Formats: sequence, C-alpha cells, structure tokens
Amino acid sequence: MRIASLVMRVPPPHLDAAAGALGAIPGVQVHARDSATGKLIITVEDGPGYSTADSILAAHKVPHVLSATLAYEYSEDDAPPAGEPSSLHRPPALGAPSCH
Repeated sequence: MRIASLVMRVPPPHLDAAAGALGAIPGVQVHARDSATGKLIITVEDGPGYSTADSILAAHKVPHVLSATLAYEYSEDDAPPAGEPSSLHRPPALGAPSCH
C-alpha cells in the first residue's frame, strides 16, 4: 500500500475544472481547495491496476496544473497471507537479542 499527499497549484479561474479532472484519476481524491490561492490538496493511493506513481504523473498532466508539491508519502508492504506473522511480529534474527 502506498499513499501520497500533494499540494497542487492551479490558476484560480481553472480550479473547478482541475479539481474535476484530478478526481477522475484512479486513486486520487481532492480533499481541500482554496479558490483565492488556487491550491488543491489531494491524496493518491495505489490500487489494482495502477500505482501512485502513475496517478501522480497523470495529475501533473492535468490542464492548467502549474505545480505539484509532495507533502507526504507512506509506503507499506502488502499484508502477509492469512496465518503468516506480520512484519511487526517477526522473530529476532539469528543471534540477535530478544527485546522481550
């Protein structure tokens, strides 16, 4: 799973059109907009058939987008199959002291 948050800059007269185009990109959600400054806050999440990188590139290509600034990024390996321990509960490496 990967999630990113970006601040998009758009000329204020084109804010609504850009927000609509951004919201149509897979994994993109528009969370906030400032019509005075032309800023949009979006999140991008990966999903089946597309990656955050694909969606961020598509967001850069939306007409009237002047810039996109990465504000936050989170990445985590996919959850392990049922019955396998998660990465947070692995046994210590051979020879490593236990923390318990």
